[in-house]
Amino acid sequence: MNRTVLDLWVGFFVALGLAALLFLSLKVGNLSSSHLSETYELQAKFDNIGGLKVRGPVKSAGVVVGRIIDIRFDAATYEAVVSMTIDGRYHFPKDTFASINTAGLLGEQYVGLDAGGDEKMLQAGETIAKTQSAIVLEKLISQFLFSKAADGQDKK
Repeated sequence: MNRTVLDLWVGFFVALGLAALLFLSLKVGNLSSSHLSETYELQAKFDNIGGLKVRGPVKSAGVVVGRIIDIRFDAATYEAVVSMTIDGRYHFPKDTFASINTAGLLGEQYVGLDAGGDEKMLQAGETIAKTQSAIVLEKLISQFLFSKAADGQDKK
């Protein structure tokens, strides 16, 4: 009888450990069950998405309001189309501005939504018209260096 009780406790703690491991893996992968609330989908087109990734955050005023669910290339317009799910609690005006921002100097990239002042709200499946592409740090540095080199040539 004593052996059965011990086996029961060992089984209980093993199951508890597996549940904790599952919980942590879902949290790390941003797949927690708290995102099962009602959502709607929006799209935005960008010339350059930089290092934007699927499952990246969508933020407004620094608050995560959604997630990126798909990134694809539109061969007709030569633009990247970013699909995002937005939490059903948040609604944005039709003149909302979407930009690709970076958290910190070299942090992860995310889609930032700046709400406009339009009375009409974006509906599920609509595309955000006003967008700003990612600022690529390498391009900025090369432009700066080439402009300095050109300035040096002019002074001779």
